[in-house]
Amino acid sequence: MRPSGRMNDEMRSVSIEAGVTRHAEGSCLIKCGDSQVLCTASIDGRVPFWMKNSGLGWVTAEYGMLPRATHSRGRREAKAGQSGRTQEIQRLIGRALRACVDRSALGERQIVVDCDVLQADGGTRCASITGGWVALRLAANVLLKSGKVTTDPVKDHVAAVSCGIYGGQPILDLDYPEDSEASVDGNFVMTSGGRLVEVQTSAEGETFSRDEMSALLDLAGLGTQALVAAQRDATA
Repeated sequence: MRPSGRMNDEMRSVSIEAGVTRHAEGSCLIKCGDSQVLCTASIDGRVPFWMKNSGLGWVTAEYGMLPRATHSRGRREAKAGQSGRTQEIQRLIGRALRACVDRSALGERQIVVDCDVLQADGGTRCASITGGWVALRLAANVLLKSGKVTTDPVKDHVAAVSCGIYGGQPILDLDYPEDSEASVDGNFVMTSGGRLVEVQTSAEGETFSRDEMSALLDLAGLGTQALVAAQRDATA
């Protein structure tokens, strides 16, 4: 039995509220169970210096946690410096979102997606990718409406969900109590068609089999389809 009482293939409740900030071209608040992430997308008319005159656009991401997003207060990274964990997560978010973007259609401009964790209960990087896509989609809509781009630069949905092995059973969408005790923990990033963008899976004390990996992939497919449906509802 999972601590939450959920079935092994049952997601936490998911809600995505779009347009929650006034100034960003795209924004949303995504809630996955008790995890909450504010995602904003900002359009910048410049690209990084190493991309100048390439004709290609760029999508990048930044990630951070508020000091009291967790059970005890953490130091602000603006004061203490970014941790390796933060750098790794924001690179993952950036890679995931670029997988759904036609950079030539975007033109020589950059979209920066900021993901700020308001409350953490497991799966914040996955929620950031899923909500980050919504913010990106809304920002792309602004570019299309203004005529600054003529072809939609967002090619597909991208969403992410965690899966793992807890109590010897493959489970979907780990919350913190499950994540902290799982023998296998993974993050799965997929498109609406079920194609894989990235898989981060590791054993936390016990090895796992190919059959178990296949079970996790099947669960991830179910989870990402539910998240894509939530994205569609939020951006309709």
